[in-house]
Amino acid sequence: MIKSAVTISIVEEARKGPFVFHDDVAAACEKAAALGFDAVELFAPSAEAINAQPLEELLRKHNLSLAAVGTGAGMVKHGLHLCDADASRRVKGCDFIRGIIEAGAPFGAPAIIGSMQGKWDATTDKETALGYLRDSLNALGEHAKSLGVALIYEPLNRYETNLATTMKEGVALLAPLSTDNVVLLADLFHMNIEEANIADGLRDGGKHIGHVHFVDSNRQAAGRGHMDYAPIAQALADIGYDGYCCAEAFPVPDSDETARQTIETFKAVFRS
Repeated sequence: MIKSAVTISIVEEARKGPFVFHDDVAAACEKAAALGFDAVELFAPSAEAINAQPLEELLRKHNLSLAAVGTGAGMVKHGLHLCDADASRRVKGCDFIRGIIEAGAPFGAPAIIGSMQGKWDATTDKETALGYLRDSLNALGEHAKSLGVALIYEPLNRYETNLATTMKEGVALLAPLSTDNVVLLADLFHMNIEEANIADGLRDGGKHIGHVHFVDSNRQAAGRGHMDYAPIAQALADIGYDGYCCAEAFPVPDSDETARQTIETFKAVFRS
């Protein structure tokens, strides 16, 4: 059965980002549980910041799981990415992600590589960049495997990366990897921009999809845009997806209403 989740960010530099709750993890967990969410997804500035949270206590108290942990602060806070022409910077990027993996693993939470994937440019051509990225995914995927969790790679829209922007391109990126421990994140906002048909895109991802960001066309709460969720739900059923659908959305008009709208739409789509 597909499970619900909602994002919490404690990254100051991402205050204007598409996260439902900000800053107060304890309060966010309490609100998520009261609304009936199954889990939370945490976006933190560092592994140390995750470890400093009383997550075990909070998750147990509110009967929640940790769906995933984000690595994007490595980019937004430290400017690190996996396609950097500077090898020492790539190492720092991998080390940052490795720490996030280790912080999430005790909770069974996989780490997400989104913005930290980087992009190719005039300094680093496309094939070189893809080679750098695959090398990192291989190493980090195996490290995550040793800790009992998957590693999640997220295709982004064309304004955020020029590597893999569709599910089909994501599958092609994973195909040569020596590790079998990297899965895809299907973010409905990015897919709304890049896929000719979102449901077909989900089928393209198929068995490789390990996480879904449940959001509307305008990156607001599901139900506040023009997304048609019926064919999306059917496609997820067709591929046998039973992971999380997590709200990564702008808190418009506010966090509480975004969370409420999300869980209402989630129940209508997946529980009716």
